Amino acid sequence: MTGGAGIVRAARGWIGTPYVHQASVRGAGCDCLGLLRGVWRDCLGPEPETVPPYTMDWSEPQGDEALMRLGLRLMRRKPRDDAAPGDVLLFRMKEGAVAKHLGVQARVGADPSFIHAYTGHGVIESAFSLPWRRRLAARFALPMETT
Repeated sequence: MTGGAGIVRAARGWIGTPYVHQASVRGAGCDCLGLLRGVWRDCLGPEPETVPPYTMDWSEPQGDEALMRLGLRLMRRKPRDDAAPGDVLLFRMKEGAVAKHLGVQARVGADPSFIHAYTGHGVIESAFSLPWRRRLAARFALPMETT
């Protein structure tokens, strides 16, 4: 299952999964990276890399842009305003901080939304409102084929 609609369908299949740091098991628990890992498996097959253990601060003390590097290595970066369903969204949760939150664009247009695993809420679909759009650090497209 590939393409934007398939990616969104796969991500929506995770809605309701509880938030569990470092997990990636639909229905049992995941964090934002775990959601993306699960969507990758659902749409593209085996994960391309083993994810090492990571802390809740996502390398903030070191100022390391680990998720940005991962996105640039595994996906195609898109202009921030070139929205399409199925895009992977990378957010900075506060200005000047490393980008450390991921989501999947679900709807575009007048009522945009995205799917993400959010601490205290689990996997949900949220409005891609102005506060979220201001936090957007990068937009990526999943590869349609893996090598």
